[in-house]
Parts: sequence; C-alpha cells; structure tokens
Amino acid sequence: MTDYVSMAFELETERLVLRPWSVTDAEWYRQLLAERTRPAPELDKVRDFLAGAQERAAAIGIAALPVVRKQEGDPIGYCGLVVGRSTLEEPEIAYELFRRVHGHRYATEAATAVLDAAIATGRHRLWATVRSWNTASFRVLEKLGFERRHSTWDDDGELVWNTRELAGSS
Repeated sequence: MTDYVSMAFELETERLVLRPWSVTDAEWYRQLLAERTRPAPELDKVRDFLAGAQERAAAIGIAALPVVRKQEGDPIGYCGLVVGRSTLEEPEIAYELFRRVHGHRYATEAATAVLDAAIATGRHRLWATVRSWNTASFRVLEKLGFERRHSTWDDDGELVWNTRELAGSS
C-alpha cells in the first residue's frame, strides 16, 4: 500500500464551506437521510455515528464532510471521499444534498473542491457509483471528468461505476 497524505478536512469555495462533522449535525443529517431512507435512523444512532466521524477521518485520512452555505449558514448536505464500494487507495467521491437545494450547482461546486483535495493526497484514481436513474449525479460527474466504466446489478437495480484518473497517475 502506498502512503497518501490526508485530505484537507476544511475546504472552501465561493459559496460553500466543507468542514468536519460535529455531534450537533445529527438532527439535520438525520433529516437528509430521511429523504432516502424510511424509516429515518434514530437520532441517538446518528449522534453516535457522528461522534466517531473525526476520529475515523483522522485514522484513514479521508472523509465525507458537511456542506454549509456561506451566506445562509445552513448545512445542505455532505460531500467527500469514502471507501464505500471501492478501496482506501482508490476511494469513491460521494455527495448528497437536500432536495430543496438541487439545481443550484452546489453539488458540482462541492465535488470540485473535494476532487482537488483528492488530487492533493497523491491518489491516482477516484471512483463514483451511481444508480442508473440518477441523472443529476451523472451530470455532476461528467463536469468533473468522470467516465462510465461498467455496471453491476443488485436488489435495488443497476449501479453504474464511474472513474476519474487524477493528475500524476501513470
């Protein structure tokens, strides 16, 4: 295994701040999860998960980070690097935003900052897995230079695997 530099856990764009998790993020994060998971996880379980988030990030050097709008000061989702269905050496970029903020290019803006952070770690490739119905996520990935590689299927349907070679890769 190659040693990688940890990604930056505080990122800033023109309109957004990405920062480490806090237990105080539990309520809004639970609401975000409720948009796709029924029933929503119990608040205590979300708090417990977030309580260990900074420690896990420090241990592996990557993380998904809350995305907060600068002007409004409200958290609107998360974006970052995760092991997910991939590996620590070639992690996945992941993002999820509240439906109420879709269509404002926040996902592209946050993911661009995370892509730059991934490049700075010395990694050579990122992955992204997206359900075939998620047109908006495919648009974000296309803007970031990801290419579709292959599909797999599970109980939830088709899952499309996308990759992005990073600067300096061989």
